[in-house]
Amino acid sequence: MSKPAINSAGAIPMSASKSRALSGRLRAPGDKSISHRSLLIGALTVGRTEIEGLLEGEDVIATAKAVRAMGASVSREAEGRWRVNGLGVGSLLAPREVLDFGNAGTGSRLAMGVVAGHPFEAVFDGDASLRKRPMRRILDPLMQMGAETVEQAEGGRLPLRLRGAREVIPITYETPVASAQIKSAVLLCGLSADGETTVIEKEATRDHTERMLAHFGAKVSVTPHGEHGRKITLRGRPELVPQKIVVPSDISSAAFPLVAALIVPGSDIVLENVLLNPLRAGLIETLREMGANIEEVNRRDDAGEAIADLRVRASALKGVDVPAARAPSMIDEYIVLAVASSFANGETRMRGLSELRVKESDRLAATAAGLKANGVDCMVEGDDLIVRGKSQAKGGGIVETHMDHRLAMAFLVMGLASEKPVTVDDGAFIATSFPGFVENMKRLNAEISA
Repeated sequence: MSKPAINSAGAIPMSASKSRALSGRLRAPGDKSISHRSLLIGALTVGRTEIEGLLEGEDVIATAKAVRAMGASVSREAEGRWRVNGLGVGSLLAPREVLDFGNAGTGSRLAMGVVAGHPFEAVFDGDASLRKRPMRRILDPLMQMGAETVEQAEGGRLPLRLRGAREVIPITYETPVASAQIKSAVLLCGLSADGETTVIEKEATRDHTERMLAHFGAKVSVTPHGEHGRKITLRGRPELVPQKIVVPSDISSAAFPLVAALIVPGSDIVLENVLLNPLRAGLIETLREMGANIEEVNRRDDAGEAIADLRVRASALKGVDVPAARAPSMIDEYIVLAVASSFANGETRMRGLSELRVKESDRLAATAAGLKANGVDCMVEGDDLIVRGKSQAKGGGIVETHMDHRLAMAFLVMGLASEKPVTVDDGAFIATSFPGFVENMKRLNAEISA
């Protein structure tokens, strides 16, 4: 395989090299999933919603702009503190401009649910990466609810023009794959329905939408379904009441300094205010099975979400078998788990990763390629990723990131503990989810250079 070009226009190559013990405290950016939802649901309340700790990454800013384009007032009061003056369920206005979501898959898909519940048209678009991602799985249930795709790129991809329903039809929908984005889009559209909308999922996925809708006053019931699934029922046409939202730190972002502390010898750090929603904490569970020393300090609840500070110390890791049923609770953390597995003694098998193929990149293939470029023994077998780790990875490779922020951060973490430095071809996209990543890591003693 030829080496990727690392000097393309706009690209920011970065390298990470072996670091001394990491130490100190870090507060990762606000949770991206909760940040997107707080803006969109805040726009559907009647009155002012105040948000503290909002992730000010490019993905969330794109959602803020889309909400503003649909008539809600969105303003930044101070760093991380935002205010949304909503118009109420079904009362947003037709946007005059294209809703450009950049790289934001979550923002675009959830906003489709919102638009589908309004009797107007909106054009959705994004960057080259987002244009490759499948939208048909979101659009199919929305069509059943009365929305219409007027124009679309091949395969139901962006750019597309979506016409919302004049009368939203309440439906019962069983999701074909474990996806919180599908579930959330259906529920957000169902807010405008006269009746009950039900989503059935065979594997429970992150439940921030249900929790936040209930926090804002919607009638939402959640019951078990089958061995691992849930049935979520929403009563339509509620009057959502503005609330204050405090956004905890994103476990998906905290995962990078967390794994770095585990693999860099002698490290001892504290990650503050981390979201530990049980449907998001699969990485913590898996790392503990591998022998990770992760201590919860000051565990508490805020607006129905579990939060704690995490003290993380360098640990001798061992390979484990990660069941497919755990994938929905850690779908964004598999790349950095693969990096951790490279430093574990023995084989780690991560099962059932088909959903990784339709993320910002084909993360399954790209992760395997990045590992191999750095001398790690690994293979993809069906939808499983198998990593045969050692106490230290070789490093020395150049990783092609495919415009994917998590690939860039994960392999920079690898470089902090590998024998040789690791280079990523482009770190520019890190800002979509973790602005200030390099600076924050340097404060912990990480050796990263651009």
